[in-house]
Amino acid sequence: MSFIIIIAVVVIVALIVVSMYNSLVREREMVRNAKGQIATQVESRWDAISSLIDATKSYEKHEDELLRDITKSRTGVGRNSDVKDFEAEENLFNQAMGRINVVAENYPNLKASDVYQNTMIQIAKFEDNVRHSRMIYNDTVTKYNTNIQSFPSSLVASAFNFGQEAYFENTKEKNEVPSWN
Repeated sequence: MSFIIIIAVVVIVALIVVSMYNSLVREREMVRNAKGQIATQVESRWDAISSLIDATKSYEKHEDELLRDITKSRTGVGRNSDVKDFEAEENLFNQAMGRINVVAENYPNLKASDVYQNTMIQIAKFEDNVRHSRMIYNDTVTKYNTNIQSFPSSLVASAFNFGQEAYFENTKEKNEVPSWN
């Protein structure tokens, strides 16, 4: 009889561990998915900036080359990138936008063109989508990090090397809505 009780306890504990492990895997995948969503928005934003680069090339050759160099140096973030990779990508994007703004200020015809104005509207939408995706990511990370630190799932998390995920930090620049036009 005691042997059956021991077996039953072992089976119950095993089921609890498997359930916790599966829950952690699901939450980790949700974090990766949220990163992938951010990466998709970042990629779309870069696609939009390519239109602006094409529009600027007829105005100033030097700026066109500089913008293409900035675009080539981007890393291409994805669901397995870390927060620092996204931050580096953000810095490159801001450099490119700064250069485009310089060209647009020097060439009012470019700034007044439909291509420029429509692309800026699209970039602003993608920027909003990136901000929203980061909020979703941070919410997902909060749930995941809370679960891996809470008892008893923390025991399973440490046994299977589930580590905490980093948050996107809020900075002054990210608080301000971009004014690129």
